[in-house]
Amino acid sequence: MKGQFSGKHVLVTGGGRGIGFEIARHFAQQGARMTIFDNVEDLLNDAAGTLTAQDYEVHPYRVDVSRQPDVLEAVDAAEEIAPIDILINNAGIASETPFLQIAAAEWKKIIDVNLTGMFFVAQAVCKKMAARNKGVVINMSSKNGMAGEFGYAHYDASKGGIIALTRTMALELAHVGIRVNAVCPGYLVTPMSAEIDPPEFVENFVDRYIPLNRYGKVEDVAPMFLFLAGDGASFITGQVFVIDGGQLAGQKAGAELLAKMAI
Repeated sequence: MKGQFSGKHVLVTGGGRGIGFEIARHFAQQGARMTIFDNVEDLLNDAAGTLTAQDYEVHPYRVDVSRQPDVLEAVDAAEEIAPIDILINNAGIASETPFLQIAAAEWKKIIDVNLTGMFFVAQAVCKKMAARNKGVVINMSSKNGMAGEFGYAHYDASKGGIIALTRTMALELAHVGIRVNAVCPGYLVTPMSAEIDPPEFVENFVDRYIPLNRYGKVEDVAPMFLFLAGDGASFITGQVFVIDGGQLAGQKAGAELLAKMAI
């Protein structure tokens, strides 16, 4: 299939569902050869089956990104298919627990997957890319990496760390032709968020915080990854892109203020 990314090999971690799957689907539609990592075998097989049924080339690997030996083995296997041109470093997990109640094991699990796992994958892939003097890495952070949220100290810390990691990677890898950027989605309704937040919470959150008056969808985020991976972004590295419906712009105006201002 011809497209913007024909002939490119794209690796997406956490590609079994949600944002990761939508990103993988967008790249596949543009002709990319896809490799997907995920730690949940059923989700991984379903995602690969869906893409394969549409005649896209996809290679699934069950990988726990928090285990460096597993990451190294899977990256080597993916490289045997074809050199990895683009890494979408997306794998992540979340849980909601107040700061004073976070147990050490819960803290470690979030950091191990979201931050350390991202480092393991990025380092393994970038060593291959550096030898070829080219490559693109896009790390999945979050609005929560730039502003805290009650009940998510461990998640917020991991996503803030990803932003710092991204900037340092960009500085250290520019001389070997590797661009590194991060994307920070705001509130999206995904399978992971649906496991945490009931519909009434989503409605209240949108009403209180999001100026565009709707929650985000995975389809709102995926196109940014295609842009950053493409030739049109060839002079962009070390940057952080927020997709949040305006939440971080400031306090959302309520109905009373809008009426007062005759807006």
